[in-house]
Amino acid sequence: MKFDLHCHTKEGSFDSKVPITEYIRKYRALGYDGFLIADHNSYRGCRKWQSMKDDPAFAGMTVLCGIEYDTKDAGHVLIILPDGLFPKLLKIRGMRCMKLIRVVHGLGGIVGLAHPFGVRSSSAFGFRLMRWDFVKDMDFIEVFNTCESSDSNYLASELAIKFNLPGVAGTDAHSARYIGMACTEIDADIRCNNDFIEAIKNGAAITASGTERKDTRKSRAKDHWVGVLGYKIYNRGLAKVKMPRRKITHRKNFGKYKPTRPL
Repeated sequence: MKFDLHCHTKEGSFDSKVPITEYIRKYRALGYDGFLIADHNSYRGCRKWQSMKDDPAFAGMTVLCGIEYDTKDAGHVLIILPDGLFPKLLKIRGMRCMKLIRVVHGLGGIVGLAHPFGVRSSSAFGFRLMRWDFVKDMDFIEVFNTCESSDSNYLASELAIKFNLPGVAGTDAHSARYIGMACTEIDADIRCNNDFIEAIKNGAAITASGTERKDTRKSRAKDHWVGVLGYKIYNRGLAKVKMPRRKITHRKNFGKYKPTRPL
């Protein structure tokens, strides 16, 4: 089955211009079986899909529900939980990576680094606090991202090989022009989140491929020190204004989740 495993929707990501219906229409035409909603620290897109998934017009298309979470020390991380789980805790950005892994595994989900060698403002190895320990407890690595460079994707592929983790591909699309530029082929029957989680855990054969977009002014700006600083102000400063007690909230809720395997 063919999937794009990194899509931002208009319904769930403030910086995306692509509605769920457009993803469905275009990926169906391209012969894909589905895609993953991975909005920024938000399940709004997923909840929108839940309200419309029974429409016969969408039959045969598998829409997986996930989230792209902003960690404090490892950049962006992709999370897929069992069907129907949309915990409020994961909408509060800034959790440390190891705590996030424990929460996700405690809920029976899977977690993977998104574009680990990509733009410094939001990628794991652009963070001073990033540790190799984080990688060994991941369930997969995004080894191809349309919006990153070929060097970034190559290093991500090498990282997956080093830690013997499955590698997936996603467009990271915020614009319709990137639809179809990444493909994850999975040798499994995927009809829901639970199927995908089981396929990853059971070692289903996966092939990741795609075409990188051309370098853009926007992507260069994100990697400039000004862009990195601006992201930190947004991710830590404004987020703290929005949720001033987020550390306390993380700590209070963390005890509810117990790992299903040793850390």
